[in-house]
Amino acid sequence: MTTPVKSTRIAAIDWMRGFVMIIMVLDHVSMAYNKGHIAADSAANYKVGTLLPELEFITRWISHICAPVFVFLAGTALAISVERKLSKGIDSKGVDKDILIRGAFIALLDPTITSIFSGRLTFQVLYAIGIAMMCMAFFRRLSSTQLLIIAMAWILGGELVTAQFWFTDGQEQSAIVALLVGKYYTHDLSISYPVIPWLSVMILGWVFGRYILDYGKGDIKVTPAQLLFRLGVLALIAFTVIRYFNGYGNMFLYRGDNSWEQWLHVSKYPPSASYLFLELGLMAVILAGMMKLEQRIGVRTNGVLLVFGQTAMMFYLVHRILLTGTATYGGLHHFTNLTYTYVITGILLLLLYPFCLWYRGFKARHPDSVCLKYL
Repeated sequence: MTTPVKSTRIAAIDWMRGFVMIIMVLDHVSMAYNKGHIAADSAANYKVGTLLPELEFITRWISHICAPVFVFLAGTALAISVERKLSKGIDSKGVDKDILIRGAFIALLDPTITSIFSGRLTFQVLYAIGIAMMCMAFFRRLSSTQLLIIAMAWILGGELVTAQFWFTDGQEQSAIVALLVGKYYTHDLSISYPVIPWLSVMILGWVFGRYILDYGKGDIKVTPAQLLFRLGVLALIAFTVIRYFNGYGNMFLYRGDNSWEQWLHVSKYPPSASYLFLELGLMAVILAGMMKLEQRIGVRTNGVLLVFGQTAMMFYLVHRILLTGTATYGGLHHFTNLTYTYVITGILLLLLYPFCLWYRGFKARHPDSVCLKYL
């Protein structure tokens, strides 16, 4: 049995990441194998009046939190790493170079590895994270107040910009526009994560990373957990207001009625204000709870959430290659139903845990490996 250990690293951040990794696997298994999988979380591919079966819908909906968590916490982790390096006197140009290389590596995984196994050129969450990370080489020089203004300006006003270029009736969609603010899908090309909206999420994560460091230095009295909980509640209130009025802020995916499915049927592609407030609000409340829990129970070094959270990139690549590869080239695309989707997810997670546990140890034994640095 493992025992709780003390660490300067905030385990709750890894727990949160590991928690959504588990949810993500369920969604990706469903996307690959489940013939009843719902993909209607965009005005581009939802027809008004389409039924949203409860179990299929909630299985898909719970995964909505994954991308915001990944992008937000990528910003948080990057800020903590960069600010600590700078405080030690490490050269600023060297820090920028590392950010740019890391971001480029992550961004290129989608049009290469992900695309090869999915059978089409694909730009998804890794593209968004990588390019947003590269942008932070510039944005990191701004104050937290300036960064918050930029991020919130897009979340609240981005729909005005998006409406000028994307999803206008009768207008042919542009792949370039989709890379920045919209969505694009053909048999040969899929763009689901436009960089500008997701950059705003990474900026918020960066500001939170700075807040954690400032709190650690004693400059702030409100704990990160308290801040997250308060902001999370405010974000959920903002979601409720936007969804209630059912107009601007929903990225053209409006509530069809008062059913719970329609209340939660928000636009992920591209992310609407209602979507971001809902998911970031949920993330903030859950993460705040995890931070409090960490203080009470300590950290289990081999805990499932911790292991998955600390090996997120390798976890992502391995399961994604397996699922998309077997679906695309192994004849397993949409071959089963929702029940077996959950069964397959459980089996896959059981297999991934010992692999990730081994990989974490292997990476720790080779701290100077260039190849392992970004995985």
